Amino acid sequence: MIKRTLYFGNPAYLSLRNGQLVLRLPEVESNGTLSEGFKRDAERTFPIEDLGVVILDDRRITITQALVAALVAKNCAVVTCDSTRMPCGLILPLDGHSVQTERFKAQIGCSRPLQKQLWQQTVAAKIANQAAVLEQTTHAETGNMRAWACDVRSDDTANLEARAAAYYWRNVFPDNPQFVRDREGESPNNLLNYGYAILRAVVARSLVGTGLLPTLGIHHHNKYNAYCLADDIMEPYRPFVDLLVKRIIVTQPHIDELTTSIKRELLSIPTLDVRIDGHRSPLMVAVDTTTTSLLRCFTGEKKRIIYPFL
Repeated sequence: MIKRTLYFGNPAYLSLRNGQLVLRLPEVESNGTLSEGFKRDAERTFPIEDLGVVILDDRRITITQALVAALVAKNCAVVTCDSTRMPCGLILPLDGHSVQTERFKAQIGCSRPLQKQLWQQTVAAKIANQAAVLEQTTHAETGNMRAWACDVRSDDTANLEARAAAYYWRNVFPDNPQFVRDREGESPNNLLNYGYAILRAVVARSLVGTGLLPTLGIHHHNKYNAYCLADDIMEPYRPFVDLLVKRIIVTQPHIDELTTSIKRELLSIPTLDVRIDGHRSPLMVAVDTTTTSLLRCFTGEKKRIIYPFL
């Protein structure tokens, strides 16, 4: 079942009552001229079990510990934002699956040859999806990208991911030929950063729910990164975010500030329609398919990760 994404971008009081997230507005609560009945009617509630991602994007939000505990108990990813209103933190459950110890062992015991094969599959799927974005939205040649996707070897020893990325970012925004993909770079880097943060939260949530460690990657291994596996698995999904960003900037090529309306569009990422394993499904559901297939690779039941394709 597709879970809801809730975004809070204004001052709010968030609490828990009867298994529901309760939203109250400070300006209503502090207004002495309003009746208690009106204040109760101004409340909004959301069932905890229906939530997949909650984003806290205002420094004046007050949230109770009971609500945070209830959210993570239902494997809801809680994303916090910094003073620039960009995602900076992610809260996930410690106990994501009833047999996670057994699954941790399978993940930790994954052989190096299997890790290399899984990374090969991941890079090939990413390059294929990047090629599809170029084909659908630009006039750039993609035969080279298709060839690179087919030529990826175990562990991507030829570093075709980097070669494809250089070509992809040089061509993906034809109206902005000087574009350079850089986290601190000019727009639309800010849209990409925000979109990837949402995607990362969705993938990390799914990994934890599958009973896997999001920290222990198959390729990424930075000791300062708590989400190496999430960063691995999200790679073939990134082009879906890129495609959404391209659609957003059609009418607004240079977006220096992420307004509420733009963030609303980026928050549709979990519900994007993707094609995976022969059928279409929301991206959040597709990620669950991917992480489940990854688990089966770790346990020896399967040899391929199931990824979506554009």
